Amino acid sequence: MLKPSLMLTAGLLAAPHLHAQTLQRELGDFDLKLGTTPTRSMAQGLVAPGTIGSFHGGIDVTHDSGWYFGQWSPSVGLTPDSNFELDSYLGYKRRLVPDFGYELGMISYTRPDVADGNSHQLYAGMRVFESRFGAAFSEAVDSRSGTLFADFGQLPLFNLDVSVKVSRYSLSSPYALGDGELVEGFSDWSMQVSRPLMGVDLNLIYSSSDLRGGECVAYSGHNPACDSMVTLKAQRAFF
Repeated sequence: MLKPSLMLTAGLLAAPHLHAQTLQRELGDFDLKLGTTPTRSMAQGLVAPGTIGSFHGGIDVTHDSGWYFGQWSPSVGLTPDSNFELDSYLGYKRRLVPDFGYELGMISYTRPDVADGNSHQLYAGMRVFESRFGAAFSEAVDSRSGTLFADFGQLPLFNLDVSVKVSRYSLSSPYALGDGELVEGFSDWSMQVSRPLMGVDLNLIYSSSDLRGGECVAYSGHNPACDSMVTLKAQRAFF
């Protein structure tokens, strides 16, 4: 019943004159953000809203007490090759002292046009000095997964930022391979080393999983590939 109104809201957010902009207002103890780019990441960046296609948008509301809630639609589903999706979240974020803070929350992914497409996720995050730690547990109809994330900040002497992510996936129905072998679950991991150089952010990423060879047909994790991969990314902000 909510889909038409939510689609209308997201459609308005995706209008050309509001593209990639955020409207922010303070209403008493509440901070309201409305825009076509995600305004929040959760669990110290482990859980981050994404975009699918050209039409997306959302709303985020934060209370001075630390409570927040919002909805983000990465895809309004207006094109034939896209499906409507709505991500609704509720959480609490608190900084106790300048060098320590924590966060707890949950997010629900609703995909009414996809059979068994809904899923849920619980997440938590913590910041200690310059280090960030995050954890998330996801449950869908066909699988469950748990992820741990750690960003240790810049290492002394080397001026390098190091972060690692490890995930474990359990399949509700084992994946049958051609030789009769069953894949009931798998793990994947990644490590990223970052360093600024002459205004350019250099990122070296190593990713892999415990699936090998023909087992990779069962892979559906966070990494772009099942096998071991090394990726070099260079980013520069011009504005």
